[in-house]
Amino acid sequence: MSQMSPTDVARQLGGGLLSFPVTHFDAQHQFLEAPYRQHCAWMLDHELAGLFAAGGTGEFFSLRPEEVGKVVRAAVTETAGKIPVIAGCGYGTAIATDLARDAEAAGADGLLLLPPYLTNATQEGLAAHIESVCKATSLGVIVYNRDNAIINEDTLEKLCDRNPNLVGFKDGVGDLELMMRVYARMGDRLTYIGGLPTAETFALPYLEMGVTTYSSAIFNFLPEWALGFYKAVRARDRETVMTGLRDFVLPYIALRNKGKGYAVSIVKAGMKAVGRDAGPVRQPLTDLTEAEFAQLQGLIARVQG
Repeated sequence: MSQMSPTDVARQLGGGLLSFPVTHFDAQHQFLEAPYRQHCAWMLDHELAGLFAAGGTGEFFSLRPEEVGKVVRAAVTETAGKIPVIAGCGYGTAIATDLARDAEAAGADGLLLLPPYLTNATQEGLAAHIESVCKATSLGVIVYNRDNAIINEDTLEKLCDRNPNLVGFKDGVGDLELMMRVYARMGDRLTYIGGLPTAETFALPYLEMGVTTYSSAIFNFLPEWALGFYKAVRARDRETVMTGLRDFVLPYIALRNKGKGYAVSIVKAGMKAVGRDAGPVRQPLTDLTEAEFAQLQGLIARVQG
């Protein structure tokens, strides 16, 4: 069981860079706990405010519910309380509440509630779904606002009034007006996290709206670079941020956009490029082609000097 209160978890997450470790698979797409834990340990050698186990970059969407538990337990064991572990949670309400309880039993410090599977819903339906997960656990819950689960500031405010353990709002929409409406309404009641793919692109403008942190997938294979970029963002060092965007992030995005689902695939390719192979992505995702992988190697070599 977590030793941190939901408020303490949210406060810590908001003070530094976050990352999602990829989930390691063998050639038959089976979870490899030992190399996964080694990767978590390597990430912890660098400055991180929180670790998201079995999140989007960790291929939550392709894991069986029992596998989510295995991944979360592996991360909790390896981090040993050094930083908060936030567990992925999602699918329909019945599975999501089961995953929430299992994550708490596993010792996770919080939950990232991803959108429910497939269906669209009204604001009332989404609110009931989120509240059911909040009521199923004492852990702090971060709602991931994206895709088919976009809630507005009115819905969010009512949820926060009824659920003190709803402590975070992660934006994966990129609607600046909605983000400003949310922040203007909720202020310091929540911790705000940037959650668009390759969040570095949006980090500087989002900082002006109270979004003090984001989850960096790039941290998986270029942790020093990712940390340096984040510190430049927090220092509002526009020149350094723009250099990082031009030299790496924007070409990286152009490569990512060559294939559907590449937001995850390119991260695993980056791991392979730096000699920390985490295995293939699970279907229905596909790995980068050899030519695309070679382009990524060139980008990484350029920023590694």
